[in-house]
Amino acid sequence: MEETLQRSVRYLRGVGPKRAALFERLGIASLGDILFHFPRDWENRAETAPGPTGGNGPVVFRGRVLSARAVPTRSSLAIYKASLSVPAWQETIEAVWFKRNSYRYDVFKKLKSEVRPGADLWIVGRAEPSLVRVKECRVEEYYFIEDTRANIHIGRWTPVYPSTEGLSQPFLRERVAGALAMADQAVDILPASLRQHRRLLAISQALRGIHFPRSRVELEESRRRLAYEELLLLDLAWILKQGQTRAAEKSHRYELRRSLLAPFRRQLGFELTAAQKRVINEIFTDMQSPHPMTRLLQGDVGSGKTVVAIAAMLLAVENNYQAAFMAPTEILAEQHHWTLSRFLDGLPVRTRLLTSRVARQTRLRTLDALGAGRVDILIGTHALLEDAVKFPRLRLAVIDEQHRFGVRQRATLRNKNSPVDLLVMTATPIPRTLALALYGDLSVSTLDEMPPGRAATATHRGSEAQALERVREQVVIGRQAFIVYPIISESERLDLKAAQVEFERLRQGALSGLRTELLHGRMPGRRKAEVMSRFVGGQIDVLVATSVVEVGMDVPNAAVMVVQNADRFGLASLHQLRGRIGRSRHACECWLVATPQTPQARRRLEILCETTDGFRIGEEDLRLRGPGEILGVTQHGDLTLRIANLVSDADLQAQAHEDARNILSRDSRLAASGNRLLRQRLLDLYQKQWGLIDLA
Repeated sequence: MEETLQRSVRYLRGVGPKRAALFERLGIASLGDILFHFPRDWENRAETAPGPTGGNGPVVFRGRVLSARAVPTRSSLAIYKASLSVPAWQETIEAVWFKRNSYRYDVFKKLKSEVRPGADLWIVGRAEPSLVRVKECRVEEYYFIEDTRANIHIGRWTPVYPSTEGLSQPFLRERVAGALAMADQAVDILPASLRQHRRLLAISQALRGIHFPRSRVELEESRRRLAYEELLLLDLAWILKQGQTRAAEKSHRYELRRSLLAPFRRQLGFELTAAQKRVINEIFTDMQSPHPMTRLLQGDVGSGKTVVAIAAMLLAVENNYQAAFMAPTEILAEQHHWTLSRFLDGLPVRTRLLTSRVARQTRLRTLDALGAGRVDILIGTHALLEDAVKFPRLRLAVIDEQHRFGVRQRATLRNKNSPVDLLVMTATPIPRTLALALYGDLSVSTLDEMPPGRAATATHRGSEAQALERVREQVVIGRQAFIVYPIISESERLDLKAAQVEFERLRQGALSGLRTELLHGRMPGRRKAEVMSRFVGGQIDVLVATSVVEVGMDVPNAAVMVVQNADRFGLASLHQLRGRIGRSRHACECWLVATPQTPQARRRLEILCETTDGFRIGEEDLRLRGPGEILGVTQHGDLTLRIANLVSDADLQAQAHEDARNILSRDSRLAASGNRLLRQRLLDLYQKQWGLIDLA
């Protein structure tokens, strides 16, 4: 980017120190930054034709003000109304402005001076979509017809930007339009041959087209160009990082001693699936190679990921090494500690738990034992990343629910004893192209087979009475049940059912006479472990709980899962909860009790009733919410994607991945003159962000 575009955003008209500080909140410091502050949406603001309103889009019309007035109210909401004659519609339309009234000054001072009888205005607003014709419009923006600046806002595809309080959409648009006069000075980092091969616009064309497109086609071509650049840079970063990891030599070696693995297999009580055996072999092969393992293990709920992870950790332990098992939450870490203790019962494996909830004295004893080598497997949360946690012989790190952690957090754990073998796990199965973008430095293993002898789980939407009737029927024939609530106590949310209150109500009412217990995340760890152990052992008929039971509990005798306020749970969480049943040959039922208020919430419940396929559920969840929210990537700063969509741009991602491999196969350090701009942008984005890419 040329020197002009490196100037402060204060060079733009109307941007003083205060507004410059607001721009800083958006990550905009320079003129170049504002060019790459892409819209989050675009509105077609062609003048609205007369007739039906046609839905939820903007209403755009020209009119002459006939009358205008402030409407007295007793609330803090101030209202201003104007009647406009709209010749194109042959109608008189009521335009309404709403503002918060501080009662300290006239909030409509500007409106009164501008929106007055005789003024000719463009109005952009919203009408009630249920109306056959527009009669009243809630105003979002207005402009004088003779004002040439209105051309930026009206009669075109109009950008809508990510913003912050104090920076209005019209103000942002006008500042971007001013900066676009310098778009020709933006440096195009893509080699001309690559642009030609993929039929991509030049950067200056793409910047103009993404902000103020003249057509839908121009908008899509501009977005495609900019998305491709982002994906190419990401793929280059992943491939370089993967190459550097695999080029490293590790000092440790593993032998299959089977001193722990063989007795572990014998006492499991079930035969491993073919998929589990295949994946364990893939992991063992990686661990026994001279280079550090970096492997992603993905599998549906109940496919047996935990058993695979335990096998990997036992290979490390029987070679006199240590393993770390990191989970994103304290509850999940506690569940894993309980599960490992159960699976490893009777084996000479020393496990410890480390989370922020562990008492200070226990924590100090754990750290001391860990440092002295008297802990074989340490299970914990982000607490494992702290400097005080010292592993003298750490050789394997396992990370569960990988999408909750970032690249830097993975690296921090690995560097406790570098280089360490790394196994990360996810129960959110994702398409290959998405895996390339999110975990490009990892080899992927997939558990695509469920353990045999499991009956299908039928999922229903129904009333609480129906669900509880099925609970009683199943308990009578010797089965067990879960009833899950979204919160622990009423103090958290008055509009949701709370586990503590409902536990007492059910125990004294619909479930009286049954052995019913309560489980939630605020209970002491020892008490939680005792309740879970009794439920697994069949001494509890019905477990009333929160989502604390979402993972880690294997109760083959449980035949019913009831989820209250099911519309308040995410699709992945609902699928995880349903996965707590259906672990035996008994027919099982999942009941979703809910009154969904939004189309998205209704769709989530429909999907769950339609399928038990975790891969399809993962894809539907991606469509509904997008990868950033589901996989947690944006909050960790792993992806510098402002415009690419990892779901809808799968084909573009595949092209970018192919091109990145081709570029690096010819120029592994991006040192050739045609690749130097790519190299510099790559370092700017990911060297500081990950601190991992070495192009020296």
